[in-house]
Amino acid sequence: QVQLVESGGGLVQAGGSLRLSCAASGRTFSRNAMGWFRQTPGKEREFVASLAWNGGSTDYADSVKGRFTISRDNAENTMYLQMNSLKPEDTAVYYCAAVRSKYSSASYSPDEYDYWGQGTQVTVSS
Repeated sequence: QVQLVESGGGLVQAGGSLRLSCAASGRTFSRNAMGWFRQTPGKEREFVASLAWNGGSTDYADSVKGRFTISRDNAENTMYLQMNSLKPEDTAVYYCAAVRSKYSSASYSPDEYDYWGQGTQVTVSS
């Protein structure tokens, strides 16, 4: 059974940092596009960052560009989201996601992702 498990969320003051982890089990994702999304109550899931299957291309939402960094460790089958200079508007539940097909392109759309974690809460206080 394929599982993605996020960790690393929590409460942080504005200007602080957090690093989210997404540990995969049940299969490897070293050749799969992966991404991070976030959601707040009453709103649709929002794209945050994506990583191409070869790890050579990353993309970010304008709202996090220059502050967040997506990466992964294929040996650990784990993806990360380093979040710096956090703002109260970054408060959300953060989800990691992966595309089932190998060598696929990364996407902004949550509909293109097949596997999802359960989410981890990030709260940024002002």
